[in-house]
Amino acid sequence: MHFAVRWPDGSEASYYSPSLVVHDHLEVGGTYPVAEFVDRADRALDIASERVRARFGFACTSAAHTRQEIADAARGVDDGEVVVLRMEPPLDGAPA
Repeated sequence: MHFAVRWPDGSEASYYSPSLVVHDHLEVGGTYPVAEFVDRADRALDIASERVRARFGFACTSAAHTRQEIADAARGVDDGEVVVLRMEPPLDGAPA
């Protein structure tokens, strides 16, 4: 799945997760302080990676890469909020 966010500086980015578990940790339209967003994304991506490990026998390097991308984007951003713009695919009945 992909999820798109707007960082406090107005820049937008799209990130990848190998699992829909991100829907359990972030909400479309949700606004999170930077540190909370990073924590929620980390937890979701850890779970996603472990689901890949359980199925295929190895952790997901794409989830690790996404975690690093988010950490790099958050570095030096102490104030402001991250807005979740989209999650694709959406869960049934969830806004796109």
